[in-house]
Amino acid sequence: MIPKFNVVMLPVLKVCADGEIHSNAEVLEKMILHFKLSPEQIEERLPSGTQTVIYNRTQWAITYLRKAKLIENVKRSEFKITPRGQDVLKEKPTEINVKYLKKFDEFKLFQEVDKSPDEDEQVFTEQTPTDVLANAYKQINSSLKAEIIDRLLKVHPFKFEDIVVRVLINLGYGGSFEEAGKALRRPGDEGIDGIINEDRLGLDVIYVQAKRYAIENKVGRPAVQEFCGALMGKKAKKGIFMTTSNFTREAEDYVKNIDAKIILVNGEQLAQYMIETNSGVETETSYFIKKLNLDFFE
Repeated sequence: MIPKFNVVMLPVLKVCADGEIHSNAEVLEKMILHFKLSPEQIEERLPSGTQTVIYNRTQWAITYLRKAKLIENVKRSEFKITPRGQDVLKEKPTEINVKYLKKFDEFKLFQEVDKSPDEDEQVFTEQTPTDVLANAYKQINSSLKAEIIDRLLKVHPFKFEDIVVRVLINLGYGGSFEEAGKALRRPGDEGIDGIINEDRLGLDVIYVQAKRYAIENKVGRPAVQEFCGALMGKKAKKGIFMTTSNFTREAEDYVKNIDAKIILVNGEQLAQYMIETNSGVETETSYFIKKLNLDFFE
């Protein structure tokens, strides 16, 4: 598990105990080793995709230590421990968190923000502002994905096929809807709902199957196997099977052991693609997170 930023603060301060100058990059590497993070944990990113989680939490730990005057900047991205920081280490604290840092007036001034009376203090001390924003973003996104799936289950079957093809176009396949993709919508399509060009020049095509299933009704191996057979009938090697529900383990295992390349996209993934490509959704509010531009002051 990637440590919360309050857990990172004490190890960061201990790295600085030698009194030498340390860089953000160096401290990040030492935190990765200290917490024995796996390659997957090291690469895990914030919902925005702009930073890795461990980088973000290490930076917030450094920021909080600096605001409490336990460390101080020497120059850009480099810092060292202060006499106050050395005194804190002499106390041998088991943890440094927000509550602990509030003993310093400089930090209390930094922390003068509006908080609701019933806000959970424990959650507040474990979450960085970025974590709070990220969690709120996840909750809003989760709600939106549920609304998207609910709407997809209500549209006309032909419309659903069109939406699936359009989402793939918006993901970068082929170019325009008119040039690159079409929904077949005709009897005898042999289990294929759409065709889309893999690239704008149409050097190869991808066949599409779209199934509107209720969330509790998973797509099983027989349906996927039938789609694979349809691809073989077209002498095709690539296909995308999309559904509003999910796939059984047997269906997922089946596509791993066949020659044809079939991508399975469940309802949550489809909804996420629609959000990412602004397919059927629109921006309600934008927030811009800004940081100091040090070049401006030099």
